[in-house]
Amino acid sequence: MSTRATLANDFWDRPLRDLFQTLEATPAGLTSDEANRRLRLYGPNSFVRESRFAALFSFLRLVANPLVIILLIASGASLALGDRIGGLIIISIVLLSVLLNFFMEFQARHAVEKIQKQVATTAAVVRDGREQELLIAELVPGDIIRLNAGDLVPADSRLLKVTDLQVRESALTGESLPVEKSVADLPSGKHEVADASNSVFLGTAVQTGIGTAVIVRTGRDTAFGEIAKRLATQPPETEFARGIRHFGMMITWITMLLVLFVLLVNIILHRPLLESFLFSVALAVGMTPEMMPMIITVTLAQGARRMTKKKVLVKQLAAIEDFGSIDILCSDKTGTLTEGEIVLDRHVDVQGKDDENVLRMIYLNSYFEAGIKSPLDAAILKHVHPAIVEYEKVDEIPFDFNRKRLSVVVRHGAEHLLITKGEAESVFAICQTVNVDGSPRPFDESQRAHAAETFKKLSADGYRVLGVAVQKVEKQDSYTLAAEHDMTLVGFAAF
Repeated sequence: MSTRATLANDFWDRPLRDLFQTLEATPAGLTSDEANRRLRLYGPNSFVRESRFAALFSFLRLVANPLVIILLIASGASLALGDRIGGLIIISIVLLSVLLNFFMEFQARHAVEKIQKQVATTAAVVRDGREQELLIAELVPGDIIRLNAGDLVPADSRLLKVTDLQVRESALTGESLPVEKSVADLPSGKHEVADASNSVFLGTAVQTGIGTAVIVRTGRDTAFGEIAKRLATQPPETEFARGIRHFGMMITWITMLLVLFVLLVNIILHRPLLESFLFSVALAVGMTPEMMPMIITVTLAQGARRMTKKKVLVKQLAAIEDFGSIDILCSDKTGTLTEGEIVLDRHVDVQGKDDENVLRMIYLNSYFEAGIKSPLDAAILKHVHPAIVEYEKVDEIPFDFNRKRLSVVVRHGAEHLLITKGEAESVFAICQTVNVDGSPRPFDESQRAHAAETFKKLSADGYRVLGVAVQKVEKQDSYTLAAEHDMTLVGFAAF
């Protein structure tokens, strides 16, 4: 059996035949006995769970604060000297402060666990020669899995067979559009996860199509597991926590020096030793800011409650002060600042003016498209649109990744229109004229530069932009790629 380190290599760069040999797997899947052996070897397909003593460690971490320790020592001294009321008051204040802080962090941890339980827990696996539903935690390297539209990928896997498979990888790569998958080996050289078109990864979701894959990495060894491990590490000390710790140490040193100084002066003045010591301890207790931890915790807790109302989860109270000190916050937007859902926002001519004709043309293209509809098509079809009952589909020139555009031919009365949408530069390449203020003009260098400027401005504003072109064509039985020429650029659709 291959070692865990061997399987952790960039498996998408390896030939599929070599990968099967390394995994000691076959397209027919594993037997239950072999799967159980591998489960003992590699462990469950899950991330490291929090220790059962995590709550205790969290509580002790809050207690191990210099300021809290000073107060506990002061309360102990008060109790030892007979001041039970003063000592108990200090202990109560400290415990209340620590417990309140602990309760806020516990609530946040519990909320995270509830979110994690919403993740799918089973997957379709081929075991003992038949397909069955198994817990994701039971999957091992070498298992053959089936993927369907809507499924979450249960582990990092190499694809064996696909049919129109598109996977949404925004959780892993930040790319909002789904990625087309294939089974072909990648070109020679090293490739990143985002370029691994022959593999699927834990945490991503199947948008359309179906596929069969062999699991290569599970649990902590997955690309998503690497991210989880980094997030699980102890976060760096915040500036606020560092300031409180330094303040506590300063109070400690000042208190000790003053106590020693007062005790020394009393000894020099030949005062009774016990009386001098008791006076020094009383001075130390009096100098300790008993209410400070409580004030800090209550203030931060109020901030956490206000943020919770705005659906912001605060896992550490000390982070609130740092958050309030931020001038610029940089964040990945997909699924964070946005909903991860594409919306057709603008339909403009080459001058950037709203144009209903652009909307009509691109809607006709998406409506009559017979191939796989992308999220861009879904956004177009959801948009309010002009009536198209007078149009009838005649033919289609499907999309391909070489020319990066798609065309449909529709009949409107006696006219036959070829309507093309696709990557703006690709559409530019097949246009001979451009529609300006409702009339066609030559698509010369000046007009091309003008159109390119509008395209760049839309892109700079954060839009995903498609070019739209149209051409009247002669009636014929079928249309080929050769029909896409001498077209008229009508404008852009911005998402």
